[in-house]
Amino acid sequence: MNFSLYIAKRYLFTKSSNNTINIITFIATLGVIIGTMALFIVLSGFAGLKTFSLNFLKTSDPDFKITAVKGKTFEFNNQIKSKIEEVQGIAYYTKVVEERAFFDFKNKTHLAYIKGVEENYLKINNIDTAIVVGNWIDFNGLNNIVVGNGIANKLSMGINDYLEPLKIYVPKAGKGYVKSIKKDVNAIVTQPVGIFMLSEELDKKYAFISIDLAQELLSYSPNEISAIEFKVSDLNDRNDIIKRLKKSLGNTFKIQTREQMNAVFYKMLNTENLASYLIFTLILIIALFNVIGALIMMIFDKKTNLKTLYNLGATVKEIRKIFVLQGFLLTLFGLTVGLTLAITIIIAQQQFGFYKITQSLVFPVEFQFFNVIVVFFTILILGYIASLIASSRITKEILE
Repeated sequence: MNFSLYIAKRYLFTKSSNNTINIITFIATLGVIIGTMALFIVLSGFAGLKTFSLNFLKTSDPDFKITAVKGKTFEFNNQIKSKIEEVQGIAYYTKVVEERAFFDFKNKTHLAYIKGVEENYLKINNIDTAIVVGNWIDFNGLNNIVVGNGIANKLSMGINDYLEPLKIYVPKAGKGYVKSIKKDVNAIVTQPVGIFMLSEELDKKYAFISIDLAQELLSYSPNEISAIEFKVSDLNDRNDIIKRLKKSLGNTFKIQTREQMNAVFYKMLNTENLASYLIFTLILIIALFNVIGALIMMIFDKKTNLKTLYNLGATVKEIRKIFVLQGFLLTLFGLTVGLTLAITIIIAQQQFGFYKITQSLVFPVEFQFFNVIVVFFTILILGYIASLIASSRITKEILE
């Protein structure tokens, strides 16, 4: 067995005659264990929150969307239809009309967006799974509308109130300032049949109606639309599908993926994850000062033994290596125990949901092997650096 490794193991796993050193070593080990657990649990928590948040986007946004480069609308003609249908890998597509509108209900008002959709819209976005009151649009019904929870709260509005409809107003195009509601504004009355709840922003922003009703409100022609939304058969093929569509449709259309449509949100999630990692790494660095302290105390406690080893022919480098390995083994032990406990906690939270945000909502966590690798190498590298710092106290003058 390697000489330095053998001595390091003996020093680590054999109790010192000085009880103070035993306590300091225990505290240092405990610090590594707790630090490892904290870092892994926080990273797993952020991974769970990220997945939880992105599931909302998958519910509300398509895999990718086509809009016009110039203007708010474009004509959906047979030429565009044939070019889309020529591309393999597209599972479904749907036409939508979107515009800002003025909502009025019992003298309460709110500015939000109407989104006119076709009957196959739910094949692209599962917005119906977010409905908490009522049902999705009945396209055979009369002027149905599904609103966000934020809009409903703002207007103090429920569903199926047949005595008081929800009025929606949009200024007529090209009229400039609105001087007369009758002449310069288009208006429709709608019947709320459902309320959805996704996120605070989306709940205040959108209300869904049929595309025909939206086109009527905005004075659009039957083929005039705001965008085309797509769902692909396999997300791995999405970039290739977009390249083919761009080549086929030309530069008059803009294609955006779900990630590009929510670039700020994705950036925020990644920044929060990085910030949490750096903060807890800093806490770990502070905790690893205990390892440095424990090793330095061990060096002075074993000073007589070290002098004997030096006189027997051991070099300063070999003696330093003893404490580098001892610190590395201490860190590895704490890392192994901490990771084991942390992984057990994360899996238990996934299976049993011990910790809840609300009575019905379990705090989301996600076990990722990537986080295991990140924590493993972070702790080992920091532990190795701490051991190097402590072992540097061993000099030839001390040993002579």
